[in-house]
Amino acid sequence: MNRRLTNSIRFVMDELIPPFIRDSKIFMYPFFYLAFRGKNIKEVMNFKSNVYGFSVKEYAEFYKSIDTISRNRKTDLNQGCIDAILNSIDADKEELIIDIGCGNGFILNEIASSKKNKSLFGFDLKRPEGDFKFEFTSGNIEQLPYEDNSFDVVLCNHTIEHLLDEEKCVSELIRITRKRLIIVTPCQRYFYYTLDEHVNFYPFKEKLTSKIPLDEFSCTKIQGDWLYDGVKINS
Repeated sequence: MNRRLTNSIRFVMDELIPPFIRDSKIFMYPFFYLAFRGKNIKEVMNFKSNVYGFSVKEYAEFYKSIDTISRNRKTDLNQGCIDAILNSIDADKEELIIDIGCGNGFILNEIASSKKNKSLFGFDLKRPEGDFKFEFTSGNIEQLPYEDNSFDVVLCNHTIEHLLDEEKCVSELIRITRKRLIIVTPCQRYFYYTLDEHVNFYPFKEKLTSKIPLDEFSCTKIQGDWLYDGVKINS
């Protein structure tokens, strides 16, 4: 299922179903069973209770090992956010662009196909599958292996909602940014039982923008997700 459809389903579940039903283990169990192909259901349903006790290695291994139907789609980005990101990038300007939490590199491959003069980099816990058109590095976002102001544009799509140390990770994103930081994350209410391993929730834009200390930015809701585009002035 594409992102726009899953966001629509999430809206119905989170906004229209009474919370005492929506966040019931009995109600949510069939959805977890389907989403995780019947595997490790107890572990994923108790994720929010257990994740804060994970070591860095355990945290990385959990994300590498889970088998969810959401992995079948090419990207977590909805089409509106894809278009907005591509339209915001100058086609001819020479730039260094990195995607932190790049997954299989969908948006970087799209940039490579449509934009000129871009040096592209991807960073994630797990190496991308298939062919990709960028330089890849594996590691933890809390300690990015790059110098200050290394990249003209830093992308971070559907990643910050997974971060345990949100403040430290956002600080790292800003540190390596030379000009622009673009973040996409769901507009989502907190529930204990969610199918997406999220630990941070941004039901209104100020919850997101207050976490990112850049003075010049826009934050727009596009097809159920927030797109934050911030400018680092003192580059």
